[in-house]
Amino acid sequence: MNHSASLSAPSRRTRRIVLLGLALLGLGSALFVVRRPLMMSAPMCLAGRWHGCFGTFNGVVFMTLVALPLAVLVVWALARRRRAAGASGTSAWRMSLAEVGMVHGTVPFLWMTMMPGAAAGIVPGRVSLVPVRDLLTMGPVGIVGNLLVFAALGFFAPMRFAALASVPRILAFGAGCSVLVETAQYVLRLDRVSSVDDVLVNAAGAALAALASRRWWRTSVEAPEAPEEPSDRPRPVTAPA
Repeated sequence: MNHSASLSAPSRRTRRIVLLGLALLGLGSALFVVRRPLMMSAPMCLAGRWHGCFGTFNGVVFMTLVALPLAVLVVWALARRRRAAGASGTSAWRMSLAEVGMVHGTVPFLWMTMMPGAAAGIVPGRVSLVPVRDLLTMGPVGIVGNLLVFAALGFFAPMRFAALASVPRILAFGAGCSVLVETAQYVLRLDRVSSVDDVLVNAAGAALAALASRRWWRTSVEAPEAPEEPSDRPRPVTAPA
């Protein structure tokens, strides 16, 4: 009897329960922190005042949380479809979660970064190309917000795409996506400053998130080959020609 195999199943189950508990605790803590902004935007959204839902930061956060059950349902549907097509349970859930997580965790932040300012379309685009200058004036909220813009992309993309299963690649990918966003802000004249510091912090957030999920995407990309078991059966002897 293989005792290690019999003990691995309960340990995995315990690990999953602990991870689920930590995820629920983190979600509850996040809801407690943003409870006041959410309570400010919820009445406007429920009253059909869509500008309060999609035109403010609080409204976007509220709608993101409201859409969370739908995102979970989509993950379940995709995983079920993949399992019906013959994929293993772990692979089906991992890929489905990665696909939905990339979208659900990135689109709201992109929406917020593309919100126009009060003088959008009036003032010309502004560019800041001196590193660290804007970083000193961002403040903790600005730095954390910029770290989170592509964090979901950095966390889930290596789990879904083998070509991105590398921290330097995710760093470059996050920087490229951030450059596109900053360029769009400048071209569309959204009354925002296109800053090189935003690119640096966005890319750093993607890389840090990739490091956090490295255990899962490394195992999915670098699956070790099982060693060949020795056989006690004698090899057939072939007669010389």
